[in-house]
Amino acid sequence: MTISAKDILIKPISSKAANELVKKIHYSGKVVNNSVLHFGVFIGDKLEGAMSFGSPMVKKNVLPLVKDTAWNGMLELNRMAFSEKLPRNSESRALSVAFRLIKKHYPHIEWVLSFSDGCQCGDGTIYRASGFVLTQIKENSQIRINPETGMPVQSMAAFHIGKTKDFKDWQKIRGYQLRYIYFLNESAKARLTVPIIPFSKIDEMGAGMYKGVSIKRDTKATTSDQLVGGGAIPTITLHSSCAASKKTHEA
Repeated sequence: MTISAKDILIKPISSKAANELVKKIHYSGKVVNNSVLHFGVFIGDKLEGAMSFGSPMVKKNVLPLVKDTAWNGMLELNRMAFSEKLPRNSESRALSVAFRLIKKHYPHIEWVLSFSDGCQCGDGTIYRASGFVLTQIKENSQIRINPETGMPVQSMAAFHIGKTKDFKDWQKIRGYQLRYIYFLNESAKARLTVPIIPFSKIDEMGAGMYKGVSIKRDTKATTSDQLVGGGAIPTITLHSSCAASKKTHEA
C-alpha cells in the first residue's frame, strides 16, 4: 500500500530513541548533547525519523538575532534525520506538526533557529518550503579537515578534543553555512535585528547544494516568500550519506 505524508505519525520520543536513530542515519553519525526535546516520525509503529531541539552551543551569541528574546524564548533544531522509507513531503509535514506542538505546550518559545551545511550536504530546501526565513549565507570557516584522520571536524568539536590551536591551520571545506529562523510567534519577526535574505541570493553566491553536490537552480518560484531588501553550531540536518540514496531532510 502506498502511503503519503498524511499517513505518518509525529509524536514526542525519548532522547535515547532519537539519538539511536540519529547515530544510525544522520550523515555526521553524531548527536548534539544540548538537545532536550525530541519528536519521532513513525510509519505505523516503526520509527523512521527524528527531530531534536535544544539550546544553541553558545546561546548568548544568537539571542540578539531577535531583540528582547528571553533566555528560554528560543530553540535550535539541532538534528533532523529521516530514513528513505518516509514518503515525499514528510519533512515539511513533520516540522509543521512539531511546531504546532511546541506552540501549544511551550508558548514562551518564540522562534526556532537552524543551520544548513552547504559544504557537505544541502542549502536548506525543506526549511524554505516550511516557512523559515533565511538570515545568513556565510562562507565556511567552521568545518575543517583533521589531517590526522582525514575527517571533517567542526570548531566546537575541535575545542572539546583540545585541538583549537591546530584547528585554525587545518584545511577548510569549501562551501557555505546558511542560517534560517522560523517564527512560532509571528509578532517576534518585527524584532529581527538582521536582514532577511531573498532565497535567490543562494544561487547568486554559488551556495546552492543538494545531497552534497553543488548545484544552481531556478529560485524565482521561492523568492516571493522573502523580502528582497531585508527585515527589521551548526545544526547539520541531512543523512549519513548525502550523495547516496538516503532521503534528505534538507538542510
